[in-house]
Amino acid sequence: MKCEELLQILNEYVDGTVDPGLCKEFEQHLAGCNPCQVVVDNIRKTITLYKNGEPFELPVEFRQRLHAALRERWKQIHPESGPRA
Repeated sequence: MKCEELLQILNEYVDGTVDPGLCKEFEQHLAGCNPCQVVVDNIRKTITLYKNGEPFELPVEFRQRLHAALRERWKQIHPESGPRA
C-alpha cells in the first residue's frame, strides 16, 4: 500500500469500517511509514479531544469580530444578496 492509498481509506480505518483485508495492509504500511503514523495519530487525538472536550464560550469581542468578518465575506461572495429582514 502506498501513502496515497492509505489516505484514501483513512476515514474508514479510523471509524473501524474498513474492509479487514485492507485493514491488514493499512497496518502493515503504518508499521513502516512514520509520516502516515503521524497523520493517523493526529487524527485519533483530534477525534478524542473533540469527543471529550467541554464547550468553550468565545469571548464576546472575538465573537463579534468573527461575525463581522463572516458577514463581510458573505457580502463579497454573494454581492447580489440584499439585507436580511
